[in-house]
Amino acid sequence: MPWKLSSEFTFDSAHVITGYDGPCGRLHGHTYRVRMELTSDKLRPSAHVKRAIMVADFKTLKWAKKDVDAGGLDHAYLNDLPDLGDDTTAEVIAAYIHRKTMDRVRADLPEGDDGADLRLHVTLWETPDSSCEYWE
Repeated sequence: MPWKLSSEFTFDSAHVITGYDGPCGRLHGHTYRVRMELTSDKLRPSAHVKRAIMVADFKTLKWAKKDVDAGGLDHAYLNDLPDLGDDTTAEVIAAYIHRKTMDRVRADLPEGDDGADLRLHVTLWETPDSSCEYWE
């Protein structure tokens, strides 16, 4: 892959791991740190520029840092998200961020481009020294 687009950001959210026998079974929060790495064999246009000069728009990768009322994950109670519910482990959240990000990236693709060359790698830190990685 000749291009790799990287973006890193944080968001603050609360959750409960339902059924967990220990402190994570109680309401608590984290400052999550996320690194997105999107690779591509070719450059494309975006919603903001019509020439094929981007892997994707950085705005597309940073959706999760927005406030929950703006469609992001910042200051969300993660258990309230229908796609997560009671399953709010770092593994499940990383996969969720991956899926939602790829949905947004694909929505920006030009007609006829299936994005088959696009690969997204998500790293999610729940604490400064505990992280999870997800990619397909």
